[in-house]
Amino acid sequence: MSTLEGAAPPTGGPEARPASTTSATATVNGPEARGGAAPGLPSDRASALLASMTLEEKTAQLVGYWLDQNGVVAPMQGEMAAAPDGTLPEITRHGIGQFTRVYGTRPVEPDERAAWLWTEQRRLKRETRLGIPALVHEECLTGLAAWKAATFPTPLAWGAAFDPELVEQVGAVIGRSMRQLGIHQGLAPVLDVVRDPRWGRVDECIGEDPYLVGTVGTAYVRGLQGAGVDATLKHFLGYSASQAGRNHAPVHAGARELSDVFLPPFAMALLDGGARSVMNSYAEIDGVPVAANVDLLTGVLRDQLGFDGTVVADYFSVAFLEVMHGIAADRGEAAAMALTAGIDVELPTGDAYLAPLVDRVRTGIVDEALVDRAVLRVLRQKERLGLLDPAVFEDDAPTGIDLDTAEHRDLARRLAAESLVLLSNDGVLPLRGRDAATASADAGPQTSVAVIGPNAHRPEALQGCYSFANHVLATHPDLPLGFAIPTVLEALQQTLGEAISSAVGCAVEGDDRSRIPAAVAAARDADVAVVVVGDQAGLFGRGTVGEGNDTASLDLPGVQRELVEAVVATGTPTVMVLLTGRPYAIGWALDGPGPRPSAVVQAFFPGEGGGLAIADLLTGAAEPSGRLPVSLPRAAGAQPYTYLHPRLGGPSDVTAADSTPVRPFGFGLSYTSFAYEDLGVDDAVTTDGTFTATVTVRNAGSRDGADVVQLYGHDVHASVTRPVVQLLGYARVEVPAGESRRVCFTVPVQRFAFSGRDLRRVVEPGDVQVWVASHAAASRPGGPLDSGGIVAVGDAAVAAPVAGSATDRAVLRVTGPVHEIGLADPRVVTWTAD
Repeated sequence: MSTLEGAAPPTGGPEARPASTTSATATVNGPEARGGAAPGLPSDRASALLASMTLEEKTAQLVGYWLDQNGVVAPMQGEMAAAPDGTLPEITRHGIGQFTRVYGTRPVEPDERAAWLWTEQRRLKRETRLGIPALVHEECLTGLAAWKAATFPTPLAWGAAFDPELVEQVGAVIGRSMRQLGIHQGLAPVLDVVRDPRWGRVDECIGEDPYLVGTVGTAYVRGLQGAGVDATLKHFLGYSASQAGRNHAPVHAGARELSDVFLPPFAMALLDGGARSVMNSYAEIDGVPVAANVDLLTGVLRDQLGFDGTVVADYFSVAFLEVMHGIAADRGEAAAMALTAGIDVELPTGDAYLAPLVDRVRTGIVDEALVDRAVLRVLRQKERLGLLDPAVFEDDAPTGIDLDTAEHRDLARRLAAESLVLLSNDGVLPLRGRDAATASADAGPQTSVAVIGPNAHRPEALQGCYSFANHVLATHPDLPLGFAIPTVLEALQQTLGEAISSAVGCAVEGDDRSRIPAAVAAARDADVAVVVVGDQAGLFGRGTVGEGNDTASLDLPGVQRELVEAVVATGTPTVMVLLTGRPYAIGWALDGPGPRPSAVVQAFFPGEGGGLAIADLLTGAAEPSGRLPVSLPRAAGAQPYTYLHPRLGGPSDVTAADSTPVRPFGFGLSYTSFAYEDLGVDDAVTTDGTFTATVTVRNAGSRDGADVVQLYGHDVHASVTRPVVQLLGYARVEVPAGESRRVCFTVPVQRFAFSGRDLRRVVEPGDVQVWVASHAAASRPGGPLDSGGIVAVGDAAVAAPVAGSATDRAVLRVTGPVHEIGLADPRVVTWTAD
């Protein structure tokens, strides 16, 4: 029952347009309900510029130019990228809207490229009639995607950390790096909600819960934009629901799913985070490509949510209306469709929005007012970013640029540490080493460790698809990374010294088993084996996960499972560390009948500090505190799956298929233990009110630790089917050993809102259940049909329940008339801990 989140709407509103009649999403009260904010008006300077422009100058502001467009960093780039039509001064004679990835398309020295950019911007000011510089955009999902720039954990790791404040700090340091280089817009964050782990782009997503995605994604937006770089929300809308997890495949989501699952994170980032740009999805929804969907890009985004920023096209998506979707006869018709729908800027280059669009305007097929609408939005953005100021780029270009400072490295390591999820542990962890927190003079001899596996000693294995290393540098194998990234092996060597041995065992992909015997021998000679397996991120078939790397199987790639099982068979206690960009079906390692690893650690591409963070966790120098932002699947055939399912969305007596995840959303172990006590919830709340839920979190163990306190809810009876369990809010709380914290959640009842039968978003009166639990499946039974929020029918033959702790369920009475949600309603859960 995620809501259109956000307590503070933007000050601007949409251009005048009749209210959308779209059936694609539910409706909420429009901009007039947001406290009477006046629509955003263009400044005199932007309006005067627009009035003085020729048609060619206008369309030039609506396109990008890709200086180094011969790489392979976008879908169908080789087929779509046109050869440059003349020199750069000739191409930009009417001006240019954006420069595409001047730092991030190929390896360039930051100082040298900054000098080029400053010179080129001055040329645009001097030689074009209107003197408008270009806006510069770059990818920045896991840090600025440029050579020698810091690489942070992938967004799945952001979700696993459950720490929006830390993610905001990461966004801020990324933004400062970008701003000093003259970059104005970052193509992040990705707010797609995970529905199917077979999709290759799961590593770019934050999680499967819309509220988690929205709160964490909004924090990143605040950080990036606080540093002066416009965030771009991707991919509006429904992209992650593609059929069978296949990239660009059709989306069959209904109106309610779009509204209640996919829209809330975008609404939060826009209304609460003030995001200034949005990128469309490549997908088609019910036969209509989003790039041509006026109901979504104008009706929902602008009329309903009041967005007045720029909408930029995902790369080549305007042309795709012709060449892939087949709904436009030529580029001119594609331009007309996209511009009418609400796409302001064509990226990465000018194609449909240049000559084809000009021809359509001149022949009267396209109203020039549509061009003016988009140009005005672009000029307002450039004015706000300072690009219309006379002094811009008249200073000296930066030199001595350091994109991987101590601050970058510290934040990267902290976020990596908080994101690591301990999935199982029979007591083998933490290891005993000279720097381990548990080491002491009488602790006995140091543990010898064999570090094994294809991901143990590869820096690339720590980084996601949109890292520069895996996105671009993979096609430049002779060039170094540009800064140090300690691998898991190197980090453990720093901690355990001579107690470490190593063996590769196998590659990430392929069926070569020839090196497994050497790995088995290394394991036999050690006290403990650490086997590091998982993914290699990459693009379009280069790697096992990432954009274009969808999969039909959720087994570990290659022969990695065989490697793990061979090491386990030696009898040496074995720790399996997963460096992946998606959750895999690893039930054999957690609950299987045969010998299993003694411990399993899940790391979602933890970035440049990931190796050190993993070593800290394994040796006990740091406490495990990450929680799963996605369910661990049982099998590929059970997908798509979400914990937010109604009763018959889970296993039951009417189906032989068991979709129960191996480990549920929110799951994660620690080296200590936490108990939840004395839950207090208000007795009643009105349908437009706020209630409190208070719980004591007690650290019952002997080690200090951090817990992610998860507040869940369930609507007992509603006019449409509702999830058996729903995350209402969460709090990451530090609790010293033997101590307690009293956590108080303040919850707007709109967290229980949903799209009713008429697709209006409402809160209905009636009883709801509220409880605190360690994960989505942890609950004390509340009735014969309730077995913890995962199993739909109590008599079903399903997998054994996963251990966890929870309070009893409190019943909260929601009173009053049905309340229709408006954008001014507060929806963000706040918390305190005493």
